[in-house]
Amino acid sequence: MTSSTTPAGTIRYWAAAKAEAGTPEEPYRARTLAEALAQARDRRADRPYFARLLGRCAFLVDGHPVGGRGHSAVPLAHGGTVDVLPPFAGG
Repeated sequence: MTSSTTPAGTIRYWAAAKAEAGTPEEPYRARTLAEALAQARDRRADRPYFARLLGRCAFLVDGHPVGGRGHSAVPLAHGGTVDVLPPFAGG
């Protein structure tokens, strides 16, 4: 459940993630990265490849790599930014 105290920010999609999301960016209202990504997947329930692609992406939260941390342990800030970076050819 979201409320006025739930952080709001922006998810930015890059390369193949942007193409599959159908938008370069969208707002989030979520306390954790896991919540924000679940909302993004739910909005695209008719695009199963989007969910699979997210499973292979790297994420930056406010410019900091998420790495191997569990997404439910990554807090989001009000006014923050989540960058969704799909795998790129060559590394």
